[in-house]
Amino acid sequence: MTPVSIIATKRDNKRPHSDEEIKWFVQNFTSGLVKDYQMTAWLMAVCLNGMIDRETATLTSAMVNSGRILDWSELDAITVDKHSTGGVGDKISLILAPL
Repeated sequence: MTPVSIIATKRDNKRPHSDEEIKWFVQNFTSGLVKDYQMTAWLMAVCLNGMIDRETATLTSAMVNSGRILDWSELDAITVDKHSTGGVGDKISLILAPL
């Protein structure tokens, strides 16, 4: 797998990505192997060609698991966390983890 081959697969709309391709792309983006301009090219291809539901679910899971996950299980109350998606004028935050 290479960044270029994954970008080309989505750009050319050849087939849906495998779970392994999506996880590899996210993991290697967060580690710095996949460059920001390569992620940008892939996101443009996704924007133009879309994703099937499985790809979206796998991408969401890979993003959730790409960083530190906080454990608040010791708290006695139901605990939730709300994050802004970072957009200017963002009125609603996307719910990503509970997919």
